[in-house]
Amino acid sequence: MSIDVNERIVSDFVKNKIELVTTVPCKQLATTIEKIDENKDIYHIPSNKEDEGMGICAGAFMGGKRSAIIMQNTAIGVTINTLATLTQYYRIPLPMLISYRGELGEPVACQVEMALHTKALLKQMNIPTYHFHNESDVEELDKILQYTFMCNKPVAILTDATFWKGY
Repeated sequence: MSIDVNERIVSDFVKNKIELVTTVPCKQLATTIEKIDENKDIYHIPSNKEDEGMGICAGAFMGGKRSAIIMQNTAIGVTINTLATLTQYYRIPLPMLISYRGELGEPVACQVEMALHTKALLKQMNIPTYHFHNESDVEELDKILQYTFMCNKPVAILTDATFWKGY
């Protein structure tokens, strides 16, 4: 039986008391974003840019709310300063569900360039990173969310095209 990964993601967000999710549009994450938007337990705020979304999540944390961001890996570059000087400095837990574009089968050439740097940038910043390749990997999400809120750190969950069943 196939796991509905989108429903599982939303369910684990609710289970871990994530009350606010900010998103930046992404074709691979579109169904997850729709499910977030439909869920009455999660306040969804679409963002124009990923660093703006991280600022919204920081504000939610300072107001006593748990939050998460949904984004593409191609924007990791624009978030480096926000991750270092806001999220990490103030020990803000931030689950980042990230579509990992640019690997084998990628139809858009410019996506490949950021894929070459994504994991190295996250490693350089000491951000724990998990890579979901298979549908069953979603079973780890609950533990990953518990971890980020226990240790007050940002955590990256990379979800590639294989996980989403293709481009």
